[in-house]
Amino acid sequence: MKKKIQGSLAPARWVALAIGFVIVFQAVDASARSLKADFRETLSGTDQKLFDDYLAAKVFHAAALDAYWGHVEAKRRDRRAKKRSKKTLTSDDYVNGLPPSYEGPQLSKALAQRWWRFRQSHEEKKPEQKTKTKSPGLPTVADFLDSARRHFGFVPDVVSEHVFKERYAREALSQGLTGAQVVRVYALETSGLGTADMQAGIHPITRKGKPISTALGYAQLLAANSINVLSKHGNDFVARLRKLAARAPSGSERREKLLVKAHALARMTRKARSIPYKWSRHVAFSKTSVGRGIHAINVDGDIGPWLQVIKLKGLRETASRYGYNRLSGAEIELMNLAGPGTGLEMMTRAGRAASTPNFFSRSAYYRNTIVRGKSSQELLAALDKRMDENIKNAGAIEFLAIFQKLKQEKRAER
Repeated sequence: MKKKIQGSLAPARWVALAIGFVIVFQAVDASARSLKADFRETLSGTDQKLFDDYLAAKVFHAAALDAYWGHVEAKRRDRRAKKRSKKTLTSDDYVNGLPPSYEGPQLSKALAQRWWRFRQSHEEKKPEQKTKTKSPGLPTVADFLDSARRHFGFVPDVVSEHVFKERYAREALSQGLTGAQVVRVYALETSGLGTADMQAGIHPITRKGKPISTALGYAQLLAANSINVLSKHGNDFVARLRKLAARAPSGSERREKLLVKAHALARMTRKARSIPYKWSRHVAFSKTSVGRGIHAINVDGDIGPWLQVIKLKGLRETASRYGYNRLSGAEIELMNLAGPGTGLEMMTRAGRAASTPNFFSRSAYYRNTIVRGKSSQELLAALDKRMDENIKNAGAIEFLAIFQKLKQEKRAER
């Protein structure tokens, strides 16, 4: 089976589909073809032949990729139908092998540089078009905080990383999660260095980089995750804030802050619950200014630990309903990475042997380097290995020590 997973040649039917795609490609994108034709005119006869062969191979490869991913999506639709009918999935329900790799001719270094410079000079002649098509980019932590303040009057209480970890650990233990499960997820998601306000793509220590998603915090929840969890548990969180306020000294600043925060969170909860409880709707809402504001609760010293722990607990409960009662950190992370249902499917006998493209969208497959070129079983092993490496980093070491301290305190109370 491993040989099949490692292979990347498309089956004959995909090649046939690819030929069809090539014909379609040749009829579109006239501007791109014109640019290539203009560049071709600058080349000698030998270089023209090399360039023509390269372009033809690239077009065919792109078409083969489209054919492969089309087949993956067709198999995915068939599996959904089988699941609805309560039928058992088998190896035949998955696409064998990996996306076809490019094995065609390459441009020489000199020719590749000439082609790159030609395209660059062409782009410089059309600055107005470049400006129009420029993406606004992903929102940052500052954007989440600004939206929270403007739309809900919410300003998170920022606590030290040690305090945040301690509150997170207390919540996790109270919800039946183990230190190993929580810290191994933290180690994988944040390289064992993560801060409460860490966003995916931004180094938590140097603060360098660009956001690659909306994922925040120790468990790297997406903005849509925050909306999803708040719509289910927001009222409980509001009640807990009010209880904390009642226990704080009368007239204290802490009490006043908790009451203001509870009021703002209640507004957020009402808004989250007004959105139909459907993942696609939560994703769409998370892309609005109002929806982005809800995501800021992750960095709050009171709500953040509750929110992220309840998400991890939900994964464990989902697994338990399907007979998986003892999840490893890697298995929890697989459910977190692929989605609960998909993660569980990847843990079945047939799913473990299947290649990872069967379980991820095309963009997600190429975006997640750890996912590429593996079977589900190999991905689990890779997650475990990455966790073993990252758990040696400072943040993970501190987190584990806090869990151990809390467990010792609990034993001493008995």
